[in-house]
Parts: sequence; structure tokens; C-alpha cells
Amino acid sequence: MNLSASPLWRIQTVATHASETFTCANVRQWAWAGWVLCLLLLCLSPTAQAQNELYQDPTLPTNRKITTTARMLGISRAQVLDTYLSPEHYTGPDLRYISQTQREREGRRLSQLITHTGNVAYLKNRAGSGNEIAGMYCFDYALHYGFDWLDHRLQLQVGGRVETHVGFIYNTHNSNNPAQGRVFLHLAPSAVASYKLRAGSISLLLRYEVAVPLLGVMFSPNYGQSYYEIFSEGNYDNNIVPTTIGSAPSLRQMLTVDFPLLRSTVRLGYMGDIQQSRVNGLKTHVYTHGVVIGLVKRFTLIKLAP
Repeated sequence: MNLSASPLWRIQTVATHASETFTCANVRQWAWAGWVLCLLLLCLSPTAQAQNELYQDPTLPTNRKITTTARMLGISRAQVLDTYLSPEHYTGPDLRYISQTQREREGRRLSQLITHTGNVAYLKNRAGSGNEIAGMYCFDYALHYGFDWLDHRLQLQVGGRVETHVGFIYNTHNSNNPAQGRVFLHLAPSAVASYKLRAGSISLLLRYEVAVPLLGVMFSPNYGQSYYEIFSEGNYDNNIVPTTIGSAPSLRQMLTVDFPLLRSTVRLGYMGDIQQSRVNGLKTHVYTHGVVIGLVKRFTLIKLAP
């Protein structure tokens, strides 16, 4: 019996394709929504500044440097598609380490946020017949301008950041073209909102961080081009590709709560990382959603007058 000619087979195929399209469309909508949110925050910030005078307590020395560090572990589930390696989706656990350092001066509005992220994922296809290993290192540098309301309990920091990514996807089943290198740089509007509150006698800090790449550049082989042709024979074929939110709609966000535990401050929350691209006839996406937990420390450096 010819299964490909069966009406039931055709219905299942169409349903599967529709499900995948719906998922990709939803992700693209979320990426657009995140970018619009960042843009709105950037536009509304001057209005907030006009309504609230710049905060600077004259009783505080302005040369005190405040450094806040967060060291977190993340456990997530990842879904990876790279049509250069395989038309199949691969899913599996993702383990990552996130190091964040925020630097600011007391009574000042500007702050820097530096983030290092390293992750590795072990993935399988739906049939369980193939495996992939994916890894990535990211360095992000953000410069933000801050606003506060409600006696400094509600804070909003808006600005932009530079994101650099270097990683790989390795398909253990392929003998020809078994790996794909991933190198790209993004410019992204970003925002961080935080709110201080109390639950009984416990002080809590709710924090939401979001960034949506707007422009960038990435490395990609062309459709049907091997890495041997690129690096051994020197055949360049549009391998350095400019990207926009249209060709690489992506979104990174984190929602966390900080709370005291014993003599430490613990950060717990949700992390979502959506990376997509469609360049050179190749489609790639990496969807990661999971939980993060770590420790937060705050240091104040005082410069003593001679």
C-alpha cells in the first residue's frame, strides 16, 4: 500500500507542517512584541524624566561605586533546528552558567551591565535516531540610563547593548558536514525594570530584563557550501551576512526575584532565550526556556579623601 497517497497521511503531514508554522509565527510575534516594548520604554523615558526630577541625594558622596554581581546556574529545555545539518528538530536539556556584573555610582543615572553566558545542550531528534551537541559563549555589554519612582522602589533602566556570540552545533549522525559554527554580533535595545517590595518581614526584589536584537552581522555558509570550500579553497560566497530584526528575529528575557536566605541573597526565576535566523537559504533557530538560580552580592567602594 502506498502510504504517501493515503488521505490520512496527507492530513497528518499538513497538520504537522501547520503546527511548525504556527510555532515559528508565535515566536516571531513575541520577538516583535519585545522589540516594540524596548522601543516604547526608550520613547517614554524622556517623558518620565520631565515629570520626575533627576534624583541625586546631596547628602551622599557621589564618588561611591556600587557593584552588584549575580552568579547563576540555569537548567532549561532547548529545541534546535539547523537546516544546514538536518531538517529535523532536536530537543533536550540545556545547562548554562550566567555571570552578571552591574556597575554604577551612587546618585548617578548611568550604569553598566556586563553579562557572560556559557551553555551546552545535548539533544535528540523525535525518532531518537540522531543526536546533536550544541554550545555557545555570549558576552554582552549594556549601557543604561535609569529612572525611579515611588520613593526609589520602582526603577527602570533603558538603553542598548552589544551582544557577541561564538558557538557550534555538532551532529553526531552526519559524516559529511557534521558541524555548524555560529558567530554573530548584535546591537539590541534593552531594558531592566525592578521593584522593591515586602512580604511580611522579608524584603523582595522583582526584576525583569529584556533585549531584542535590531541590527547585526553573522557568519553563515551558503546553501550547499561546505566548510572545506570556505576555509581550504577560499571560496567566499556571501558568508558574512548583515542581519536585521526581519532576518534574525530574536528575544532574550529574564524574570527573577531576589530574596534573603541565611546570610546570602538568592536569585530565582525564569529565563527565555530565542535565537532565529534565515539567511543564505538556511534556517536556524534555538529556543531555550528554563529556570535560573544563583547568588547576588552587592559591594560599595568608598574613595577616601587624602
